[in-house]
Amino acid sequence: QVQLEETGGGLVQAGGSLRLTCAASQPTFSANTMAWFRQAPGKEREFVAAIDRSGRNTHYKHAVWDRFTISKDNAKNTVFLRMNSLTIEDTAVYYCCAEDSQSGWSIQRASRAAAYDYWGQGTQVTVSS
Repeated sequence: QVQLEETGGGLVQAGGSLRLTCAASQPTFSANTMAWFRQAPGKEREFVAAIDRSGRNTHYKHAVWDRFTISKDNAKNTVFLRMNSLTIEDTAVYYCCAEDSQSGWSIQRASRAAAYDYWGQGTQVTVSS
């Protein structure tokens, strides 16, 4: 069983930046795809960004594509989400997840929560005005 741990959330003013980190517990685990989802109060969980095994392919929710950057360090089995120009609408619990398969990269699959086998507990991001 792979455990994912998110860190880096917190309180930030609108226009500010945060970097979230997701570390996998097993150093030998190589996810097909890793992603970030978020869930705001009273709303459904939504896709934010995904990255493939190699780190060369990424996909973003349209509302964040020019402000957020997903990246990974395969040597450390860690995924990052750099978030710039944060707005109040970005306030949510952010979840890291990993797909355990050999299916290759698929944008359609990457944005679906059902594609992921492992999930972290989430980290709160709160953006104040």
